[in-house]
Amino acid sequence: MNLLRKLLIFSVLLTGITLYAQDFDKARMDSLFSLIENNDRGMGSISLFLNGEEVYSNSYGYARIEQEIPAGNDTRYRIGSVSKTFTATLIMKLVENGELSLFDPLSKFFPDIQQAENIAIDDLLRHRSGLFNFTNAPEYLKYHTSPHTREQLLEIITAYPMAFEPGEKGEYSNTNYVLLTFIAEDVTGKDYADLVKELIAEPLGLKNTYVGKSPVSSIHEARSYSRAGGWIPEAETDMSIPLGAGAIVSTPYDMNVFLYNLFEGNLVSRGTLRQMMTTRDGYGLGLFQFPFYDKAGYGHTGGIDGFQSNASLFPGENFSVAFASNAVGYPMNDILLGVLSIYFGKDYEMPEFAPEVVLTPEELKLYPGVYATPQLPIKLTIFVENEVLMAQGTGQPSFPLEPAGNNIFRADQYQLEIEFKPEENMLILKQGGGVFEMDRE
Repeated sequence: MNLLRKLLIFSVLLTGITLYAQDFDKARMDSLFSLIENNDRGMGSISLFLNGEEVYSNSYGYARIEQEIPAGNDTRYRIGSVSKTFTATLIMKLVENGELSLFDPLSKFFPDIQQAENIAIDDLLRHRSGLFNFTNAPEYLKYHTSPHTREQLLEIITAYPMAFEPGEKGEYSNTNYVLLTFIAEDVTGKDYADLVKELIAEPLGLKNTYVGKSPVSSIHEARSYSRAGGWIPEAETDMSIPLGAGAIVSTPYDMNVFLYNLFEGNLVSRGTLRQMMTTRDGYGLGLFQFPFYDKAGYGHTGGIDGFQSNASLFPGENFSVAFASNAVGYPMNDILLGVLSIYFGKDYEMPEFAPEVVLTPEELKLYPGVYATPQLPIKLTIFVENEVLMAQGTGQPSFPLEPAGNNIFRADQYQLEIEFKPEENMLILKQGGGVFEMDRE
């Protein structure tokens, strides 16, 4: 779910005028997605809501390439960590019902976890527990496609030392929301899948939203792909592992319905919603804040296997956008920047995609090796697989690099650029505003 600390949040810190875009340029919006599709830079679906009604939708590419099933409005995607907003909503409903308190210590449920007596439910929701993110461990990739029981997951979680002292700071950890899943199940005596169905999906009429199964249980569910000289299927995480941290399947339309009802006070009270929206060190209760010019949206991003997603609502405009992709060759941040710019009438230049560069096997031999820098806690392994240059961070999945110029490669889905300097046995990695020089060992 995490890769070289990739940024899956779009954030534009600019100023501008307020504009209510009820009559935005839909043809220009169509053109953006046509460009992405025609240049083979991704596949997915998007939905825009205004005042609780869909005002735009688009699907491009395939839900399943092998069967040539096109993506459509009813294509269901694994939404990854957008699931956390659903989980946080469930937890807050239990708090409102008096079945749980934000001040309850983790030791009330799992006394064997380190410092459980010093970790509150609120800490888990806000990623302030200090519990190590088990999906970041190198061994995670050795088991993430296999089913796991609660006992096995708890054994994995308790095996790691604390990342920091509880309450010291906020730091993203899927461990928090896996534990919240178990707590919700223990408090109610129901499975997480049943809670999502009974407390959220059925009351809101979300026919395409549920906790996913492994293997994929429906032909309507998309498969995910990574780009490596073409689109290749990604290995599927077994959904018994991410649970409330990332196991929900949904559509952009359903995600918008969920957000609209959450912010209308139809799932939790408005007072509870204000608690969820209040951030500390950047973390709310299952919500992040997304600035765009003078506006502020609230929601979550998601990434699991080759899927990426984003669902956010702008309360001041009563507008929401939900996006899900099963194949990312152009950064999700850039797509959403384009969508919001077009919707709100901001200046925006359509992307231009350069012709694909093809390197010979001899040229590819210049780059493989293990690269490291004291600035980063991981090493980066570069290798060639099926005539495609690949990169892999320590304990992370491998991903393809696309040639973009003289010794320059990109992985747009991760907003990453690498410039190799073979004669100096080093590379320059650029990502998320960071620039890192890494030497070949």
